Amino acid sequence: MKYFEIEFTLTPCTEDAQDVLTALAGEAGCESFEQTDNGLKAYVQQSLYDEDALRLAVESFPFDCHIIYNVREAEDRDWNEQWEQEGFEPIEVRSQNAEARGIIIHDGRHLPSSINHQPSDFIHQTSDFIPIEIDAHLAFGTGTHETTRMICSTLLDMDLKGKRVLDCGCGTGILGICALKLGAASCVAYDIDEWSADNTRHNAVINRVDDRLTALCGDSTVLDGLATPATTATTATTPAGSPAGSPAGSPAGFSLVLANINRNILLQDMPRFVSVMEPHATLILSGFYESDCALLESKAQALGLSLTATKTDGDWACMVFQR
Repeated sequence: MKYFEIEFTLTPCTEDAQDVLTALAGEAGCESFEQTDNGLKAYVQQSLYDEDALRLAVESFPFDCHIIYNVREAEDRDWNEQWEQEGFEPIEVRSQNAEARGIIIHDGRHLPSSINHQPSDFIHQTSDFIPIEIDAHLAFGTGTHETTRMICSTLLDMDLKGKRVLDCGCGTGILGICALKLGAASCVAYDIDEWSADNTRHNAVINRVDDRLTALCGDSTVLDGLATPATTATTATTPAGSPAGSPAGSPAGFSLVLANINRNILLQDMPRFVSVMEPHATLILSGFYESDCALLESKAQALGLSLTATKTDGDWACMVFQR
């Protein structure tokens, strides 16, 4: 996947100005950010870059700042090189409503000896954590980000037994794998990045849920091939060796849809999410700021969804909708 790096210089450069610029750049399609001494670096998929929206954001900036920005092609490199070489410390995520229940996300090298490995379909009802091993290769999603942790915490508070799950923009596959380990029957995951789809398959294997998870490569249009039985096996695009028509891709609809993506993609893709949701299905969204909640709720309501829960962690938000 190709990215642009946008380097902003702010004069004067204040923390408040950096925060507002981050939010505005996010509205223009940027999905990751790095604060600098003089401003901000932002990264956006080249296919999603909106020059007009970015220019408007700069022109309408609410602070008395002089802003200069330069756009260049980002270096094509392994963004998770540190994770691959050094690994990461285990990350604990607990249920908010049942303190005894939780998961622990680890890299296979730093798992504490106190954590007992269990079969992939085992559901803890004790103080033990369910272990999820993530080997991150060129993909986002090791559980360190607030949005990932909020969705995992939400899943811990749900009864997932027998549910068909859709993981949109799957990254490392952590959300779909978490749902399967908590009792879901099957999961279809997709990502526009072929590296991510491959990494999801790899992580499904090491977590022993590969028989219940199908990873597709593509954007939300892959869902068009899951909408009816006639197109299930022919429309969805998958890399070689990954049959699209597996039981995990049931055309009957999904009972749970997970999407940890930036705000603009969520607004664009939400109609497709709804098109493959069965009656009374649940949609969990994250990947956006608390200030974006009203806009996303309005879009969801127009599609016949009702907001049932919202949680925040810092500036980040997670919303749960019911069809």
